[in-house]
Amino acid sequence: MSVDVRCAVLVDPAGGLVSTSEPDRDRSRRLAGLAHELMTTADAASAGPTDAVEAQTAGGAVFVARDARFAFACVARRLALPALVLYDLRQVLAALEGSA
Repeated sequence: MSVDVRCAVLVDPAGGLVSTSEPDRDRSRRLAGLAHELMTTADAASAGPTDAVEAQTAGGAVFVARDARFAFACVARRLALPALVLYDLRQVLAALEGSA
């Protein structure tokens, strides 16, 4: 994964936490719920399923990529390269698909 990633969560289709890079499970569950909400909002805004979302703020960015089984979300530093982070997220999802 990109060195700019601060934390990451793997989320099930209902928004539940599957796995996390963080020791704080409560914080991870909140991030999982927010990632799920972000994807739901993106789906509504685009009138259909969205496979990836990037949200930039002054202090950093949130990236979410998903497939049929999981959404993989991360918080990254402000100067993270979006294409690289999304590529990394998609590669992890593909690896998970291959391990099933």
